[in-house]
Amino acid sequence: MRKTLGLLLAAAALVGVTGVATAGDGGPPPRAQNILGMVLSTHASPYASRPRGSGNLVYHGGAVQHGTTAYSIYWVPAGYSIASNYQSTIDQFFRDVAADSGKTSNVYYADTQYTDGAGPAAYSVAFGASYVDTSPFPASGCTDSVSQTTVCLSDAQIQAEVKRVASLNGWGGGPSKEFFMFTAKNVGSCSDSSHCAFSGYCAYHSWIGSGASETLYANQPYTDTVPADCDAGPHPNGSEADPTINVVSHEHNETITDPNGNAWYDLAGYENGDKCAWYFGTALGSTSFGQYNQLINGHGYYLQQEYSNSTRSCVLKGY
Repeated sequence: MRKTLGLLLAAAALVGVTGVATAGDGGPPPRAQNILGMVLSTHASPYASRPRGSGNLVYHGGAVQHGTTAYSIYWVPAGYSIASNYQSTIDQFFRDVAADSGKTSNVYYADTQYTDGAGPAAYSVAFGASYVDTSPFPASGCTDSVSQTTVCLSDAQIQAEVKRVASLNGWGGGPSKEFFMFTAKNVGSCSDSSHCAFSGYCAYHSWIGSGASETLYANQPYTDTVPADCDAGPHPNGSEADPTINVVSHEHNETITDPNGNAWYDLAGYENGDKCAWYFGTALGSTSFGQYNQLINGHGYYLQQEYSNSTRSCVLKGY
């Protein structure tokens, strides 16, 4: 049976209070309750020359995904905005990842080496639907330190809106679907009182419930909100969506291999994306807008690498 994790790991600053071991490169991303795979911002996550964490990923007995459908939600009420090609570029990415399902030529294929009792995780992605949510934001449910944000959403508020939109559209739930919540520019969020968007993290994945009623989701703040600590790479599509797509890939791959925080992570608590966060490897080429290191269904993207147990390294394709 899937279970909700208790407090497993906390930020490096809490070492000595919680007894959590660090890995010597800024400490592990938080794994508090249901919050997993937090992409620490470049401010909070210094670059290193080797995979982060501690050794290979270890199997902890939980399920991996044997196929997944992604849904994108863009929460943009009146008075807020996203770039004109933000939604179309992100949705293009999801369609491209789906079109190339099963191929060894991008970071998603590395997931297939991680197994559970029913077999290996699958690079089998579908894109379900996209929805623009114009519902007003609730009153701030948290307080962050980023001066440019005008509202701060708590994880509970994000959960509630994901579930409302999924129900409104008849999308259902279950362990083979993931809902990506994209908030507008200058919108903050906090997973708890200590970890907030842009200054502390760029994205995270989580879940609500279990079984057929489970809702897997990812919180995806607008990465080009100042400070620019969530945008560390080129924009090959000439879009403010490019850095968001990088952290989407991080969360998507982690959900495939560790949807409920009880499948694959290393001894320091790092999932496959965490171990290679902000490691981009060698570019394949350039568009008129910038370099790309992934060519997925004919479109260029600049994505972080994913961890491979097989080679004990970060990889851009295969494993």
